[in-house]
Amino acid sequence: MEVDYSQKYEAVIGLEVHAQLHTKSKLFAGDTNCFGSSPNTNVSAITLGHPGTLPKMNKKAIEYAIKMGIVCNSEIAKYNYFARKNYFYPDLPKGYQISQHTTPICVGGFVKIKTAEGEKNIELTRIHLEEDAGKSIHDQHETLTLLDYNRAGVPLIEIVTEPVIHSADEAAAYVTAIRKTVRWIGICDGNMEEGSLRCDANVSVRLRGSKTLGTRVEVKNLNSIKHVKHAIEIEISRLIGMIESGETIVQQTRSYDADNGTTFAIRSKEDADDYRYFPEPDLAPFHFTDQFIDEIKSTLPSLPNERIIHYIENLGLSEYDADQLVDEKTLSDLFNVIADETIHKKQLANFLLGPVRSYLNAAGLLWESLQITPENWDKLLSLVAEGKISFSVAAQKILPIMLENFSADPFVIAKENDLIQDAGQDEIKSWIESVVNSMPDKVLEYRKGKRGLIGLFVGEVKKVSKGKADPRIATELLTQFLNNK
Repeated sequence: MEVDYSQKYEAVIGLEVHAQLHTKSKLFAGDTNCFGSSPNTNVSAITLGHPGTLPKMNKKAIEYAIKMGIVCNSEIAKYNYFARKNYFYPDLPKGYQISQHTTPICVGGFVKIKTAEGEKNIELTRIHLEEDAGKSIHDQHETLTLLDYNRAGVPLIEIVTEPVIHSADEAAAYVTAIRKTVRWIGICDGNMEEGSLRCDANVSVRLRGSKTLGTRVEVKNLNSIKHVKHAIEIEISRLIGMIESGETIVQQTRSYDADNGTTFAIRSKEDADDYRYFPEPDLAPFHFTDQFIDEIKSTLPSLPNERIIHYIENLGLSEYDADQLVDEKTLSDLFNVIADETIHKKQLANFLLGPVRSYLNAAGLLWESLQITPENWDKLLSLVAEGKISFSVAAQKILPIMLENFSADPFVIAKENDLIQDAGQDEIKSWIESVVNSMPDKVLEYRKGKRGLIGLFVGEVKKVSKGKADPRIATELLTQFLNNK
């Protein structure tokens, strides 16, 4: 039987998340920054490191890095320079990588995550800029490794945490928060499956209560939240097993095999000295003014937490609805535009988070594709609020037509399809009597205490009335009828 050592040991985890910046060109060259191009087409003499070529800094990439630092509560370093990180690898065409070492562009800060125990701030060490390497492809030729340099020189920010994460669940929540943040502020698409967001996990274990860090291992290039979580779980278990069996843990770099769910060693871990950092001689140091930083700050959208507070305190939404609305910025932006034109905020949230989201998911569409005008949204919401149609009729009969024809007027749709609930009480009572008389056994069950059957009766009245009976009125009249007869 496997022994549970979770109470004896504590995992200590630090994460390095690499986010490719969504600029038009590369960090130090004018080559196109575009995923999915044919191999080795987005390259130039500068990318390939030909003799006599000189890098030129991408201002937009610097602005994006500063944006991330601001939203992560980091200090923006006003004096910066790039450094050469020297190592040889086939997909590194220059034989070195231009990065930052002693002068990261953003220092400190934190990212807030939600855990089972509540909110927690994950402290950051730094956020720094660097260029990406190319890509080695091992599975397209029997004996050769193929090289694609399209990715070489693409701008990255590396977001490095302090070793303050203590579980795979916390790590997954942190990477989820980073992905949401970079998408929200528009600096990275966050597509882990395409490699534009990748994570390296530094994992060690120690006895609970100990302040001394254990020997760490690094698992490289985890490209999904699921893989981050699983790889860390594997390493925690493996390291504890080694300690319990008396083995010595050595610092090393490992890789994760998603096919069989294991990690394996690829090399001994390098330290900073192994890279022989020195200031990049072909790029001048750069300085930021307060005005420059303030101008970048002014371009940032309101952040998810700010919007959640606004939705709850000013619009009267529930915490759940508010949290769901900020799951994607495009959804939140859409809600804001429509909410400005209608008083029915809660009903709008119900539609967007319910039938509209289901429709878009089933059709494989994005929120950006939804072009129903705020005016028509208000008409639809008002029809429901005034009791002229039920929510279910609006969602099942009217909304699908509006989603296919964005200019369609919901009131016209309702009239043309005879969906308006305009029946009076006498007419509703006649439908109720017809339904009740046709279901004597259910009436008996109801009167014996099975009150949940009221929903069945209401549903049958809706069918008989062809949607013309207001469910609220029908429920009231049914309850009176069943209790008094």
